[in-house]
Amino acid sequence: MNFRDLLGYEESLFQDERVFDPDYIPKDFNFRDNQLKEIAFCLRPALRGGKPINAKVYGPPATGKTTAIKLIFREIEEYSQDIYCVHINCQIHSSKFGIFSQIHKKVVGHLPPETGVPFSKVYDAIFKKLADENKALIVALDDMNYLFYDRYGNEIIYDILRAYEIFTGVRTGVIGVVSDIYFNFKLDAKVRSIFKPHEIFFPPYKYNEIFEILRDRAKLGLYPGVISDDLIEKIATYTFEHGDLRLGIELIRVSALIAESEGSRKITESHVDKAYEKTKNISLNAVLDSLSKEERILVELIPKNCEITSGELYKLFKEKTKLSYTKFYRILDKLEALRIIDSKFTGEGKKGRSRKIFLRI
Repeated sequence: MNFRDLLGYEESLFQDERVFDPDYIPKDFNFRDNQLKEIAFCLRPALRGGKPINAKVYGPPATGKTTAIKLIFREIEEYSQDIYCVHINCQIHSSKFGIFSQIHKKVVGHLPPETGVPFSKVYDAIFKKLADENKALIVALDDMNYLFYDRYGNEIIYDILRAYEIFTGVRTGVIGVVSDIYFNFKLDAKVRSIFKPHEIFFPPYKYNEIFEILRDRAKLGLYPGVISDDLIEKIATYTFEHGDLRLGIELIRVSALIAESEGSRKITESHVDKAYEKTKNISLNAVLDSLSKEERILVELIPKNCEITSGELYKLFKEKTKLSYTKFYRILDKLEALRIIDSKFTGEGKKGRSRKIFLRI
């Protein structure tokens, strides 16, 4: 087999492979109308010359949070020249200088030098330009929890929202995007007093929603007849079980690549099975990486291949973390929403709320 045969670039099952990219923003963003309206509600005052409303956008991974914000930001910038919208991935940029460097790039037009420039100069350049232009600034801190691992989060939010004290008339807003539903407990009192976010929840997709999204993505990305609805249903089932839409999108893409490599003009069930074996561990690792320290501790305390009662598990968890039962109970709910654990009520304990917990993974 020569190099050209190996690539197989002359024929493709894809009519647009970019449709399966992680950062692809679909033209029709289905099943998130209410969340889009809520985000727009928070940003609408800035379009009228007022101060935007801060927001906390939260929900399990792969529920459309980032896509919704990018879509709204794109529409705002097409509609108005009076607002700077900055989306920052805090897994990549987690230091105070790193965050404000990205804001500087958007507002001033270039990144500041990495060395030799004091933070105050970068800060002044950003907000002086905003004041001179009378423009608002909206910063979306995606995966905002990463800012708090090194304790920069409170400073960053505070410095953005209190800029008006130094630069008169500056209007700023912060959208914090988190997968940790109870993230507010990590905020200082002074930050909570000025952040006061409007909360917007993104629930996990239902099975029928997953199927419709995957079918629409397949129609856009693949040629007609390449994949059947029956196989999309199978992929949707895998996706629903793992609670991660990204797995389903990647499964379609990898299935098509495997079919191409075998010279097939259609995706078959064997192609989907092979793709699933390739991608399932990647998806699981992405979900586990998104967990907070306390959530990871709890997962590690659950015994493998057997059940444990919630009361017994909490005793182990409290020894490790000293956290309250309320926090423990909420983490359990999140882990179940992420399909990392399953639980069943036993009818025992106070009000019959005792549960047996076991790992799905």
